Amino acid sequence: MMFSACSPTPGPAPAVTTSSPSPSASPTPTGPVLLPEGTAQENLPFFTAIMNQVAATEQRWQGRAYVDALVAAGFPKDAMELTNDLTTVGNGADSIQFSVRWSGECLVGQVGPSTPTPTALVLPQVPGGTCLVGQTRPIDW
Repeated sequence: MMFSACSPTPGPAPAVTTSSPSPSASPTPTGPVLLPEGTAQENLPFFTAIMNQVAATEQRWQGRAYVDALVAAGFPKDAMELTNDLTTVGNGADSIQFSVRWSGECLVGQVGPSTPTPTALVLPQVPGGTCLVGQTRPIDW
């Protein structure tokens, strides 16, 4: 069996074309984003992503960390509720709940040692227009 090698023959250089992005092109987000005009269900993936980011840090049992992260992401602080991080005797709470009232519904997150994985749901508001039942702590920072 014989092999032959091919080599390019001299001639004009091939034209090289390059493309540049058009001025109207914008970067595509790489994950969920806040949809200010969207429903609670439409914003659940973004809420969940923020919750999971905080849950992966050393501050995962601190309710303030979730509130601060959600505010930084664009959720309104005055629409939030948060349960206590500590029990009445000063021990860490078994779970922490935090919520955002959104378009007549509630985005609710729950984390804590008794919660196998961070959980986020859309739930209806309770009578009185709140999201969480029971004692909540003031969000006064």
